[in-house]
Amino acid sequence: MKSAILGGGLTGVTLARLLQERGDDVVVLEREARIGGLCRSRTDAGFTFDIGGSHIIFSRDAEVLSFMCGVLGENIGRRTRNTKILYKGRFIKYPFENGLADLPKDDLFFCISEFVKTLIAAEKGEIPPPENFAEWIGATFGKGIAECYMLPYNEKIWNYPPERMSLHWVEGRIPRPPVEDIIKSAIGIETEGYTHQSVFSYPARGGIEALVAAIASPVTPLVRTGFSVRSIREEDGRFLVSDGSKTVEADRIISTIPLQALLPCLEDVPEEVQAACNALRYNSLCSICIGLAGSVPDLSWLYIPEIRIGQFNRVSFPSNYSTAAAPDGHASILAEITFNEGDAVSQMPDDDLVAHTVAGLREAGIIRDAEDVVFTSVERQQYAYVVYDLDYEKNVEIVRAFCCDRGIALVGRFSEFEYLNMDGCIRSAMDFVRTYR
Repeated sequence: MKSAILGGGLTGVTLARLLQERGDDVVVLEREARIGGLCRSRTDAGFTFDIGGSHIIFSRDAEVLSFMCGVLGENIGRRTRNTKILYKGRFIKYPFENGLADLPKDDLFFCISEFVKTLIAAEKGEIPPPENFAEWIGATFGKGIAECYMLPYNEKIWNYPPERMSLHWVEGRIPRPPVEDIIKSAIGIETEGYTHQSVFSYPARGGIEALVAAIASPVTPLVRTGFSVRSIREEDGRFLVSDGSKTVEADRIISTIPLQALLPCLEDVPEEVQAACNALRYNSLCSICIGLAGSVPDLSWLYIPEIRIGQFNRVSFPSNYSTAAAPDGHASILAEITFNEGDAVSQMPDDDLVAHTVAGLREAGIIRDAEDVVFTSVERQQYAYVVYDLDYEKNVEIVRAFCCDRGIALVGRFSEFEYLNMDGCIRSAMDFVRTYR
């Protein structure tokens, strides 16, 4: 039995490795010239950047974390998280609810007062069940934390109104803060949120692509790069996968590519299935890579909820993850902007995006002088974030059922169409291999 895996990103190469270890016959078909997908990295002028946005290695899943760290071997470094939120010119501890004492006093009172009011109202049964993401934020954190940070930041990163987003995905991804932590935070007693991220790992050399390369090393001969899947059809119980000039035969298809790229390769897709796929929302990502002479703040990453500072929602500091990510005497910054085709960001030339980002980072005090900038590049990824709108569950089920009927397995972030982090992609591959026969 031969399995053809569509896509050579993190999920695809993990599947290939695990299936080969089981003794399966596998081929991986990757459109790009090299593997990695959103986990590719670029080294230029001595700077290494992750071109699909900032990635770090962490997980609550002990098996997956052990797998990631194990394949990297000695090529790994560990860091203690130091992450802030830029709020009204102040660096507030992350998560926001763990840094309340750092807020201006009026905002601190607003946040703690509304949190207590919401808590009391919930205990009295006066808060109706939330029906969307925005309502969930208010019911969980109170009006103060919602309006000061959670709503503006989430609207910025998702590039979509939170009141039009589903809430089914938030449990486990956005933890409910313990009441005692909120109170301690408000009066200045140190608390720590998202503790599974408090210590993270990162490749010592090669950026996050080093992780993908390490996973793929035993199966590199099984990967065919430059193979852009154009058609998939069944013939005599086998699948024929073609890029227009070459054809690969397989008994089974496992897709890790976006549903929006998979469906055009299939014949006789019903109109309602195509319509459901077209309705699935996602964000694209623009990564602005900046190399500097000198240093950057001792931060892991920084969240920027205010649109006034810039379009970018998150800024990370790769040279703080690994000393090999920048030349001696230099440092690096990676700013991320989510966008959709046709909006203002999508139409901005690269030079304008760089100028916009550098200006915002200077205002934020991250870059001291524009003359310190010695390297820039802009990387765009079409498929970056799954957006859970109110019709998501209905539409994704229609597409998944169709693919299942066609005998095509879906694994990974944009094939399952789930907002999976790296550890979630690897867990998805592990679970699939254990149940797939």
